[in-house]
Amino acid sequence: MSASSPFALRLAWAQALFERGDYLAAAPALAALVAEADDARSAGLEGGSADERARHGTTDLRLLLARAYYHSAQLARAEAVLRPLLDESPTDAYAHLLLGRTLQRAGRHDDAARPLALARVLGDYEVPER
Repeated sequence: MSASSPFALRLAWAQALFERGDYLAAAPALAALVAEADDARSAGLEGGSADERARHGTTDLRLLLARAYYHSAQLARAEAVLRPLLDESPTDAYAHLLLGRTLQRAGRHDDAARPLALARVLGDYEVPER
C-alpha cells in the first residue's frame, strides 16, 4: 500500500487520533474507512491499486474501530462491530476479550462471561473479575 494513497492517508490520520487518545474523533473516521472498505469488497474490487489493497482486509480496522468505540463509551456500537467480527473470526481471542470487557463495562456481567472465558482459553488473557 502506498503511504500517499488517499485511503492510507486517512487511515494514518485516524490511527493518530486513536493513538493520542482522541477516541471520540477517531471513531467516525475509522467508521468511514470501514464502510468504504466494506463497500469496495462487496463491489468485488480486486484490482491492484494501493487503495484497493488497503481496503482488502478489514479485520484489524474493525477491531480498531471497536476499540475506539469502547474507549469513548459507545458500548452498543462496540458490540455491534465485535459480534459480526467474531462470526467471521471465532478464534480471535482479543476480539472475545474486547467484547467481554465491553459487556462488563455496560453492566452486563452475565453476558460477558462467555466471551471472557473464550478469551482466556484462546489467548491466555488475564480476565479481570467483576
